Amino acid sequence: MPNPRRDALIARLPKAELHLHIEGSLEPEMLFALAARNGVAIPFGSAEEVRAAYDFSNLQDFLDIYYQGMGVLLHEQDFFDLTWAYLRRAAADNVRHVEIFFDPQGHTERGIAFETVLDGIERALKQGEVELGISYRLIMCFLRHLSEEDAGMTLDQAVPHLGRIHGVGLDSSEVGHPPARFERVFARARSLGLHVTAHAGEEGPPAYVREALDLLKVERIDHGNRALEDPALVERLVSEGMTLTVCPLSNLRLCVIGDMADSPVRRMLDLGLKATVNSDDPAYFGGYIGDNFRAVAEALDLTAAEIVTLAENSFTGSFMPMADQIAYLAEIAEVARD
Repeated sequence: MPNPRRDALIARLPKAELHLHIEGSLEPEMLFALAARNGVAIPFGSAEEVRAAYDFSNLQDFLDIYYQGMGVLLHEQDFFDLTWAYLRRAAADNVRHVEIFFDPQGHTERGIAFETVLDGIERALKQGEVELGISYRLIMCFLRHLSEEDAGMTLDQAVPHLGRIHGVGLDSSEVGHPPARFERVFARARSLGLHVTAHAGEEGPPAYVREALDLLKVERIDHGNRALEDPALVERLVSEGMTLTVCPLSNLRLCVIGDMADSPVRRMLDLGLKATVNSDDPAYFGGYIGDNFRAVAEALDLTAAEIVTLAENSFTGSFMPMADQIAYLAEIAEVARD
C-alpha cells in the first residue's frame, strides 16, 4: 500500500539514471507536435490513440512502435526538445546525473545526419548541466538486429566526435541476436577509450549475460533479470561488483514479469547484486525514474535501507569520477539520517 514516508524518502534522495533511451522519452503529445511541425504523417488521430497502442506483449511489439515514433525526429531542434523535456522530468525526480542512450542507426538509416542527432541531444545535455545541475554521460547504442558491419560504420561516424560521446551500448531485439556477434566492434570501441555496456538477460538467456561479460567485456549489464536463473553467474556478478540496470515498469509492460511483485529488485539486493532502478523508455512504459522507484518500493515493500542502497548503487555504478560519486554518497547518507 502507499507509504507517504517512503515516497518522501524517494523524492529527497539524489539519483543517477543509468538506463534511459532518449528516443523512448518521446511522449505522445510531443510526437503529435513534432509531426505537425515537420509535416510527418502518423497513423494516429490523437495522443489517446497512441497511448492505447502502448499495449505490448513482448519486446518486439514495443520496438515496432518505438521505431515508428522516431520518424517525427528530423532536425537538431527536435532532438534538443526531446532531450530537454526528459531532463526537466528527471530534475523533478531529483536526478542529478544521467547516462542516456541514443540510437544513431535509427536516424541515419532515415537520412538524418549523425551530427544532427548528436548536436541536438548534446546541446540539451549541456544546458541541463548549467540550468538544472544534471551532469551526464552520452552512450551510443548499436542496434543488435543490424549487422556488426553496420555497427562498425556507425562507430566510424562517431570517431570525429569522441570527445562528446562517452560510451557504447547494445540494444534492440535481444532474442536471436547474441552479444557474440558484436565482439570486434566492442573491442574497437574499448581501444578508443569508450566505456562499454550492453543489454543482456532481459528476454535473452543467461548465456547472453556471460557473452556480454566475456566477449564484450562490459562494465555493466543493462537489465540482467535472467542472470538469476544461473547461480554461478550470480556469484560471478556479485564478486565482480557488476552493476545491473533494472527497469521495473519496463519489465511489467513488456511482460518480462507478470506483476510488479515479481520484480527481481529485492532478490537481487538479497543476493548481493548491485541493482539499480531506471526508467528505460518512460513515455512508453508509464513512468519516469521516480515512478519506477515508487512502484517497485510499494510492490515489494522495500525498506528505507533498501531504497537508499538502490540510490547509492546508481552513483557507484555510473561512469562519473570517483570524487563525484563520493560526494553524492555523502549527500545520500545525510538524507538517510534525517
